[in-house]
Amino acid sequence: MNSPIRRLSFVVAFLFATLLVSTTMIQFVYAKDLNARPDNRRTLLSSYARERGQILVGDTAIAKSVPASNEFKWLRTYPGGAAYAHITGYYSFYGAGSGLEQAENGLLSGSSDKLAFRRVSDFFTGRKTSGASLELTIDPKVQEAAIKALDGRKGSAVAVNPSTGEILAMVSNPGFNPATLSGHDLTKVEKAYNGLNADPNKPLVNRAIGGDLYPPGSVFKIVTAAAALSSGKFQPDSELPGPAELDLPQTTVGLPNIGNRSCGDNDKTTLLNAMEISCNSAFGFLGMELGADALRDQAAKFGVGDQLSIPMRVTPSSVPAELNQPQLAQSAVGQYDVRVTPLQVAMFSAGVANAGVVMRPHLVKSVLSSDLSVIERAEPEQLSEATTPEVAAQLTEMMEAVVENGSGKPAQIDGVRVAGKTGTAETDRVARAHAWFTGFAPANDPQIAVAVVVENGGDPDSEARGGGAVGGPIAKAMLEAGLKK
Repeated sequence: MNSPIRRLSFVVAFLFATLLVSTTMIQFVYAKDLNARPDNRRTLLSSYARERGQILVGDTAIAKSVPASNEFKWLRTYPGGAAYAHITGYYSFYGAGSGLEQAENGLLSGSSDKLAFRRVSDFFTGRKTSGASLELTIDPKVQEAAIKALDGRKGSAVAVNPSTGEILAMVSNPGFNPATLSGHDLTKVEKAYNGLNADPNKPLVNRAIGGDLYPPGSVFKIVTAAAALSSGKFQPDSELPGPAELDLPQTTVGLPNIGNRSCGDNDKTTLLNAMEISCNSAFGFLGMELGADALRDQAAKFGVGDQLSIPMRVTPSSVPAELNQPQLAQSAVGQYDVRVTPLQVAMFSAGVANAGVVMRPHLVKSVLSSDLSVIERAEPEQLSEATTPEVAAQLTEMMEAVVENGSGKPAQIDGVRVAGKTGTAETDRVARAHAWFTGFAPANDPQIAVAVVVENGGDPDSEARGGGAVGGPIAKAMLEAGLKK
């Protein structure tokens, strides 16, 4: 070989080697980062080239893909609209945003490892690969009842099946229309997203499982009462101090009852009556008697502090780690720095309803293939044992008394035994308190447990006019829908 040809051969070999190395680096080292770049139009077109799975409530699609008449082959649509926006989330140019679209993106897009066998099968059969569909646990009648009863007020409503943990309704107000974020006009999508993101009412936040969380107010007395009964030191008829204001040690500030009224003759009451009329001073006394560890342990048994995925991530509810005596008294009535999600409050009632056993909440009933055959079905799973069946039965009787004789009367349903608890959670000295209601029905055969919060809907001078009058009718509407009344 003469010298010019040899040099040319070296150059060609070098170029081939360079090409091989660069191709290898792109394919195996940089591919993931390149695909993730927002300006990668090839990735964007690829994501729209495969039909995304449906999200179903019963037989009805609340999210589905339809053929598009432009360069994108599929358009994501949301027939469920704003009513299910925080459940579905949205799918846009920026990828899957919030809700199930984000949490189960792998299944919906068809890229999940769970669908690997199906993708191989599709390859050999020539069948077009599509994403899996999700069948939800939502009961549309309960969801619609919650939306109608909330009537646009800011807050949240959640319903669960106590014996399975299935989430039957999950509403967060204000909502948004996910279709505005899933169109193919990038300018309109950006404008819609920026508007929603800048809205001070935070419509993109799912208040049922996240956001800033809420002080629970008196619905937390279910936890305090459970700790008291479980200690063996107290019974429903145990006598407790119930002055208009409980003296708190180490401070000049007391713990007052709503309306500054005594809870009984001679400033005495029983645990049952304290629950019925939501007596702060009696429950503050209980908290200090039980101690911080007992209160935190009982809360943890109901799921407080747990990292839950439904499959969307649920922000853990919390009871402060360090509590002095005044803080402990305030925490026992759901104030100070106790913070919860509405889903967690629904789990308080569901645990009591299910004889003390808390089931793991979940939103997806089954994963379906494109021909609607079942790929995976959720099975009920026990999360914890919050109380003994005996304590749960005592709590049920006390919660029934709240609805029968106390502040929860607006949740009464003709011919049905309803158990419940009202709550008025103070936020600051300026804004109105949050109105809460949680409960379940029928009390003697629980089928549905609910939690409702209306932001700044409470009356600081009357729990009956706050949690009872505001939250009670919403809970009643959901319970009736769940019981098909």
